[in-house]
Amino acid sequence: MLTWMDSLKGRSLMRLTSFTDEETFSIIDLAAQLKARRAAGVRGDLLHRKNIALIFEKASTRTRNSSIIAARDEGGGAEYLTRPDIHFGKKESVKDTARVLGRIYDGILFRGFSQKTCEDLARYSGVPVWNGLTDDYHPTQIYADFLTVKETFGSLENCTLAYVGDGRNNVANSLMMGCAKCGIRYVCCCPKELRPEERILAEAEEVARKNGVDIRVFEDPVKGVRGANVIYTDVWVSMGEESKTAERIKLLRPYQINMDLMRATGNLEGRLMFLHCLPAFHDSNTEATRETGALEVTDEVFESKYSKVFDESENRMHTIKALFVSSLADRKSV
Repeated sequence: MLTWMDSLKGRSLMRLTSFTDEETFSIIDLAAQLKARRAAGVRGDLLHRKNIALIFEKASTRTRNSSIIAARDEGGGAEYLTRPDIHFGKKESVKDTARVLGRIYDGILFRGFSQKTCEDLARYSGVPVWNGLTDDYHPTQIYADFLTVKETFGSLENCTLAYVGDGRNNVANSLMMGCAKCGIRYVCCCPKELRPEERILAEAEEVARKNGVDIRVFEDPVKGVRGANVIYTDVWVSMGEESKTAERIKLLRPYQINMDLMRATGNLEGRLMFLHCLPAFHDSNTEATRETGALEVTDEVFESKYSKVFDESENRMHTIKALFVSSLADRKSV
């Protein structure tokens, strides 16, 4: 018998603060149940005759495929829509597009640039809208991250997560709030030029205090990762910031995740894992790294026993499925 909170019915996810702490845990728990059910060979019908629009302004491997399979696994459908496919924001306003698609679809997942666009879709469509990534936040990624931590360590308790790299990007913003809500100690290791935005930091600190954990920011990554159980990084240049590539590489070279930094945790023989939301520039075999070599993480770490990045990647599908099911499914069909 699958279980989740009734309060999630019909709800949108704009950012992690859209849901309470209890609802956040409920999503992670439901994802684990759905994953186990799929592993047992069960294909359900919780999303029977439910159709989801996938509006993507940015390229995607994990979010796109996870969303399509998540819907299909439970008897639903998903339609992939890019800007050339619809008049979104050009010939037709976001508001009008939302009102059209809301009459056709049962839910919308948006992956794009502006947080306001995502919020406008939720405001005008009349159906649940889920943030699959914006420039400010990436909430669906964090559910997958924490499911991976829970699977690996058995729980989220007594855990310290150190994020190393660009401390003010969308993943770092959402990780910081996610840790605060789930009672995980959060450490951000970043250059002063890429510190978290003070408004976002203060908001997360308030939630963290309520849950008995703290948030710390270090410029020195070696000091910052000491005692960490999870080492997390992301690409050094976010989508839309490609003109800053050379500048970011120079600034973030000291923040590369390598085995020396993993050793600096003091947990090499204990509870320790490496996470990355992917794609990762970890070798010289792609067009992006042929000249620069490994950037944010070395092959030695990426391919090590500590790396759980492909578990994490798979878990994007299970956690997105949990969002769809908790928001759209009829309880009577469980």
